Amino acid sequence: MPQMAPIGWLSLFIIFSITFMIFNMMNYYSFIPSTPKSLLINKSSMTNSLNWKW
Repeated sequence: MPQMAPIGWLSLFIIFSITFMIFNMMNYYSFIPSTPKSLLINKSSMTNSLNWKW
């Protein structure tokens, strides 16, 4: 059974690490979070509640 040289293991580790990082970056930057509509409603009501009528 042939054994693998240390440089082979190093190159495999580098290739898989780069692939893993590229895959994670693609997933991270392709996700576009949508703001819930309740937050937009709360922001508008908070600005109205700051206007006190005394």
